[in-house]
Amino acid sequence: MVYKLDRLARSTKQLYQISDELQEKGAEFVSLQDSIDTTTSTGRAMFGMLAVFAEFEQDIILERTRAGLDAAKQRRRTGGRPKMGYLQDTCKIYG
Repeated sequence: MVYKLDRLARSTKQLYQISDELQEKGAEFVSLQDSIDTTTSTGRAMFGMLAVFAEFEQDIILERTRAGLDAAKQRRRTGGRPKMGYLQDTCKIYG
């Protein structure tokens, strides 16, 4: 049992592998938020469709992140945390 399908895995392949392993062990898959119960034919169909959409959503997020990073790079902007030297200098000032 999981809260939501896309929290379990990010790819359709991974979800099917987990589902197959559960079936081999005699367990069934239930997602509370998505109302999926693989003990029914409707539940198995929904599992397949939502697995594809979960992977699609992850791919879209990755594409947007890469596009944002590329746009920032073109504007010569960098992200992330300050360099360690900067933090050490700050600690000397305030420490």
